[in-house]
Amino acid sequence: MITQKITPSIWVETTDAKAVADYYLSIFKDGKLKEHHKYTNPPEAGGGNFETAIIEIAGMELSILAAGPFQKFNESVSLVINTKDQAETDYYWSALTKNGGQESSCGWCKDKYGLSWQVVPVEYFDLINNADPKVREKAMKNTLQQKKIILAELK
Repeated sequence: MITQKITPSIWVETTDAKAVADYYLSIFKDGKLKEHHKYTNPPEAGGGNFETAIIEIAGMELSILAAGPFQKFNESVSLVINTKDQAETDYYWSALTKNGGQESSCGWCKDKYGLSWQVVPVEYFDLINNADPKVREKAMKNTLQQKKIILAELK
């Protein structure tokens, strides 16, 4: 049953949607697998197997199409995790960048499937939008020197 008006869909380069779902559910502990289906393309569509899954993470449905290496992710679309504090930022950053993930800059990273994420403590937005220009400038300048957002270095 579809419960969300707009559902982000990701196409991963594997054909094992269950493994992808399990990966994200291991990171987002409050998540759940809502659907998992296996399909076979008819010969006129090139044959081959593929799978789909729908998971719910952090209250959002995410559709997974595991149909092989025909589409690649890029940074023009990403998911933002608004974290409550530095400890939660550290948790998600570590979970997403290990086992083949990659660090980038300014709070951006990629997970092992190549999906881009920005892991940002909500307090960060208070700093970069602060009424005091000195606070804003320090936060922005130091952000550009970071990979993972470290709040203590932005204050």
